[in-house]
Amino acid sequence: MRNYLLRRLFQAVFVLWAAYTVSFGVLYLLPGDPATIMAAGGGDASTVTREQTDALRHQYGLDQPLAQQYGTRLLHALHGDLGRSVQSGTPVTRLIAQALPTTLQLAAAALLVAVVLGGALALLASWTRSGPLRRLLLSLPAAGVSAPTFWVGLVLVQLLSFRWRVFPAFGDEGFDSLVLPSVTLALPGAALIAQVLARSLRTALAEPYIQTALAKGAGRARVLFGHALRNASIPALTLVGVMTGNVLAGAVVVETVFARAGIGRETAAAVTVQDIPVVQGVVVLGAVAFVLTTLAVDLIHPLLDPRITTTTDRTAVAA
Repeated sequence: MRNYLLRRLFQAVFVLWAAYTVSFGVLYLLPGDPATIMAAGGGDASTVTREQTDALRHQYGLDQPLAQQYGTRLLHALHGDLGRSVQSGTPVTRLIAQALPTTLQLAAAALLVAVVLGGALALLASWTRSGPLRRLLLSLPAAGVSAPTFWVGLVLVQLLSFRWRVFPAFGDEGFDSLVLPSVTLALPGAALIAQVLARSLRTALAEPYIQTALAKGAGRARVLFGHALRNASIPALTLVGVMTGNVLAGAVVVETVFARAGIGRETAAAVTVQDIPVVQGVVVLGAVAFVLTTLAVDLIHPLLDPRITTTTDRTAVAA
């Protein structure tokens, strides 16, 4: 177990370093000059003088060689300093700390909705004896995956906000304002969970131990929830862990559509003006969330299936 944790820790450090490095390189390949954009303040760049851009470039270290900039920023990041926003001058950690609670609220609600909707759809498709109903239920996830998030959000706003006035269209005050954004963000994930869980349940229900349980007189509910679901949920649980990073990425679009304050809006504004420290801070945040959730999923797996621990131990011994 100690070797396993050390290996996972090394992988986590590598993922964080790779995310930081790739985001640094991609952002510097974008066209345009961050100093000029910042000096213009979103206005006409032709009015900016060379002296203004040179001063800003020197102030934020943008006049240094690229390798030196990377090394300096990485060293500061290792000490918890992600730099300052080139747009506002505010420390990036403070900007993220201010915007994070709203985004976490949205992400948690979206994950909960995705798990409930996806799990219910897969269980209902596995429970029903009606072939046409089962095929209909299993066809819904494909539609959910293919529908663009921004389009789903606009449709929900049009129907439930403008036409029927059930939920507010914009803002982030109160529970009502959280419903439409969380459902919009949850639908693609719910579709994936339903697909994976339904396929796993179909495989599990065909296993010999299920036939043995049925032969001993176990009811369908006990077989489905007490035997098949426990083993079939492992791939879906892994998918939920991976989805955490996707939810944070999808929050950029959803928070923009629904005019919610959060990491998404901060990221959109930072990309517009090439605010490199802010974008890198958000990328690192997403990488940290991905690493922590995947580690938590790996630790939960043995609780669902003790054979995983045995297999891991045997592999470590053989190595």
